[in-house]
Amino acid sequence: MKKRLNVIMTVTLSAALMLGGCSSNNNSDPKPANNQTSSNTGTGSAAEGNSAETLSFPLKEKVTIKAVSPKTALAPSDFNELEIAKKIEQATNVHIEWNTIVDTDYQEKKNLLIAGGDLPEIFFGAGFTDSELMKYGKDGTIIPLNDLIEKHMPNLKALFEKRPDIKAIVTAPDGNIYSLPVGEELGSGQEEIGSNPDFLYINQDWLTKLGLQTPTTLDEYYNVLKAFKTQDPNGNGKPDEIPLTFMHAFWTGDIGYLFGAFGTPDKTYQPANNTYAEHLNVDNGQVSYSAIQPGYKEALAYFHKWFEEGLIDQESLTQDITQYFAKGKSETEIVGSFLWWDHTDVVADRDKHYPIVPPFKDMVVKWNNGSALARGGSVITKANKNPELTAMWLDYLYEPYTAAETRWGPVGVWFDKDASGKLIQKKDIANPGEFRQKVQLSGAGVITGEDFKNVVAPEARAQKRMDDIKNIFVPQMQKEKYPNIFFTDEELATIDQLKPEIQTYTNSMRAKFLLNGVSDGDWDKYVSSLKNMGIEDLLKVYQDGYDRYKAAQK
Repeated sequence: MKKRLNVIMTVTLSAALMLGGCSSNNNSDPKPANNQTSSNTGTGSAAEGNSAETLSFPLKEKVTIKAVSPKTALAPSDFNELEIAKKIEQATNVHIEWNTIVDTDYQEKKNLLIAGGDLPEIFFGAGFTDSELMKYGKDGTIIPLNDLIEKHMPNLKALFEKRPDIKAIVTAPDGNIYSLPVGEELGSGQEEIGSNPDFLYINQDWLTKLGLQTPTTLDEYYNVLKAFKTQDPNGNGKPDEIPLTFMHAFWTGDIGYLFGAFGTPDKTYQPANNTYAEHLNVDNGQVSYSAIQPGYKEALAYFHKWFEEGLIDQESLTQDITQYFAKGKSETEIVGSFLWWDHTDVVADRDKHYPIVPPFKDMVVKWNNGSALARGGSVITKANKNPELTAMWLDYLYEPYTAAETRWGPVGVWFDKDASGKLIQKKDIANPGEFRQKVQLSGAGVITGEDFKNVVAPEARAQKRMDDIKNIFVPQMQKEKYPNIFFTDEELATIDQLKPEIQTYTNSMRAKFLLNGVSDGDWDKYVSSLKNMGIEDLLKVYQDGYDRYKAAQK
């Protein structure tokens, strides 16, 4: 921690700040409406009890900042229960008053808070869409961070100087930075750790018991699922086996991966990337909407038969992550195969007999849209009483060692240190996926490829995943993907007008077709409805953005 504290420079604040006066953001950018300094007592200023000339961590007097943050279902409701949060508070003497919202409810509740004017001082790991960043940046709901980064965020400033491409990711078309970068840069190109978020896993014990081989085609897989359903592979004499389960339209674990067997992989929302690129594919520079392609229709009809025959868990269309994980860990083993990021998350210590099913012959493996690094990090609102101090606190989380502890968990909980001081995942973590959700703070920090070489070793399962992607999936992976583009105001207006209805309709009809089947008449009506909703205009925006992005790379 001493090493980390040395990185956090003493920050000189203006006399106006010390007196609770105007913000030091003195350019033409919008200023916060309430720029009084913050106090844990509700009276006085942040500087009270601290040096009259400078502020440095740890503060002499504790200061409280109010934050709203999304949380996973497995994370504690109060992040102050986390050891990493306690460690950061001890190092900075900044107390965060957390209002956490389960991630599945976050967007709706976040919007209600903003609409009602009930703003926190920061949205931590905000996940604002590009339209929200532009809208709330222009109307002053959130403040531009350019000057704060320049004057009070040395870690982030150094990162931007070293990696201008990361600065470009978070810089809006108007030149302002409204949100901080976040993510982990593990691998690159098709071999990046998230290039395919959906691995298909199968119960090898059941295959062995029934004398079956790992399927190499979709039809072989169908026959395996039939055997799982009808031949009682768990041996309890009950028809309780679930041949295949997944999570509909979730960022991982989605059946859209299997649509690639019909030449049209279907990609779903990527929250970490804040991307608009759901259901988009790129081939030879042309952007297409997968959900209106012939291969997509074929996939719907094919997998409907699996639903009809009870080979797919019907709850796949509605279940949440807690229900999904519970099935894999039920006392009696009931899951035959499933799609997910990592099998240990779903089946825990049964993972060793759930190997990956390699992509089927002639299957197109999706190359996921977006990028590992995103602009979904924290934003500072106009309600913030002390943006300079808040910026200092956020910047503390971007020091590489602290960033690693923030994103995974602290030394002694998640990490050990090797002889060189490099952070290494502890060997006694039984279920890393679940455990990480319980001990990480998550919503801040960037771990670059260089950091993975010098600061923190990749998780053992992360390295294994990259090896699997390279050796198993890349040979059949798409050659192009849709990048993480920051659209213009005009383009964002079109996206905001058209995409919500189109996206909701696409996903709801996808579930309906899977469950009930799709006739030619149903399909024609569906495609016609999407055209009436403006799918062609939406695709033009995506194409224009992609063309502009590619031209800038030349």
